Amino acid sequence: METDYVFPGRRVAAVSMVLGPVLLLTGTLLRSRFSFFFPDQLRAMSDHPGLMTAAYTCFLAGNVLLFPAIIALATKIGRTKQALAAWGGLFVLIGLFERTFHAGIDQAAMRLATRRGAGFAENVVSESYQDPHLFSFLSFTIMFGWYVLAFAAYRAKALGVVQSIGLATMGLLPLGVLKGTEIVSIIGTVGLCVALIPAGIGAFLESPEPSRRTVVITAIAVPVLGALAFASSLG
Repeated sequence: METDYVFPGRRVAAVSMVLGPVLLLTGTLLRSRFSFFFPDQLRAMSDHPGLMTAAYTCFLAGNVLLFPAIIALATKIGRTKQALAAWGGLFVLIGLFERTFHAGIDQAAMRLATRRGAGFAENVVSESYQDPHLFSFLSFTIMFGWYVLAFAAYRAKALGVVQSIGLATMGLLPLGVLKGTEIVSIIGTVGLCVALIPAGIGAFLESPEPSRRTVVITAIAVPVLGALAFASSLG
């Protein structure tokens, strides 16, 4: 039987709209005490590995968790502004993919800093920083996508004026490998919280009550997924 279901579902999107921005902001604030550029970030990892690991992990988790929120927002925009929804949604999603790619490089460089020292890691990063790759040609999406999506959300009345401006401030967030926190980083992640958290709470409250079957399946799935996550970490 056909339904009006839209991937990934209202509750999943609602959780994404709340947790994604919060985790991004948390990661941004955790590394705010250290200088912005990559040599300082690597030295901070060498000196404060626990704090910096938490900061970069929170930021990465928030970045990945945002994708259901962006799909849901683009879907809502697309009901009246299909072209804007497509361009804005695709640009932002590609930008999220690129930040995830950067996070992999961050992870490798920071492991070098903890195992071989910040100086060794700095030399490796500085020698390879300008090496071209696929995402070198798509970096514009990281910033430009948020402006397009924010304009689309305002034009489609999917978000209010203040929320649309908040969404647009994510375009201020610096991009690239091993980037720390600047004032624009805090403005951007706070703006994202302003844009998406109220929408996420509203979507969650408006969601229908889950069926008993859904609750049972979820209760079984959570520990199974936890076990699979642990097994995955073993190699």
